[in-house]
Amino acid sequence: MKTDEFLATVRDRGNYADQGEAREVTGTVLTVLAHRLGVDDAKEVAAQLPVDLQDAMTSVTGPAEPFGVDAFLARVARALSTSTETAKWDASAVLTTLAEALPGDGFRRLLGRVQSGYAVLFGKPDLE
Repeated sequence: MKTDEFLATVRDRGNYADQGEAREVTGTVLTVLAHRLGVDDAKEVAAQLPVDLQDAMTSVTGPAEPFGVDAFLARVARALSTSTETAKWDASAVLTTLAEALPGDGFRRLLGRVQSGYAVLFGKPDLE
């Protein structure tokens, strides 16, 4: 998936005003996800993304931070200066698009690296 296609999908799902807003939300959600995954797993996921979106995931330098879904959403909300309900909407727009963009079993490997409860954010509640 190309950058413009990824961001257009996020924009449509999130009902954002423009591509710039979709890019901001995407970068924030991917950065928080990278912190959750840690440097090695984040780089593996980043390698499967369009080049323009990789920086959000490769800027992380530390180990995985094993926070749950509520903390994930709180971090997204804080970074975007919004509510946790809006952060859930934002995270779902980005992570559902990410799940579709990952080739082969990339999504299942990613989901296996995060705690239960994240599947719903990726648009896959049946995988809980």
